[in-house]
Amino acid sequence: MFKRALVCVLCFSLFSSIAFAEEEAVEEVKNDYQYFLIEPDIITNYIKPGKRVGFVRITIELMVNSKSSYALIENHEPLIRDKIITIFGEQNEVKVKSIAERENIRARCLDEVNALLLTETGKKPVEDLLFTKYLYQ
Repeated sequence: MFKRALVCVLCFSLFSSIAFAEEEAVEEVKNDYQYFLIEPDIITNYIKPGKRVGFVRITIELMVNSKSSYALIENHEPLIRDKIITIFGEQNEVKVKSIAERENIRARCLDEVNALLLTETGKKPVEDLLFTKYLYQ
């Protein structure tokens, strides 16, 4: 009888510790922020007056809050890259060189990337979009 009671207590403690570990794992997934680096850097043209061509080179990192969102971004990277190149192709020289307009471009890229992913996957996985390198000529 004593052995059965001891086995029951040990089994209960084992299962309760497993259930507690699963609860902790769920909390970790919610705040599992990661950065996805779009590689290689995006190099594209922007509108410049006259016959000269303007170039911009940017490094972009996308912040997501879970591993599943990271995988979504990884699978749709070509679409994201295309959307950002399209946005920069529509900008003129003044907007590309202005710090205030650069922030507007960044916000537009974030909104349009999330809108694109919403139509493709039904989710908005990107929490933030950062320009970690921004060079123009």
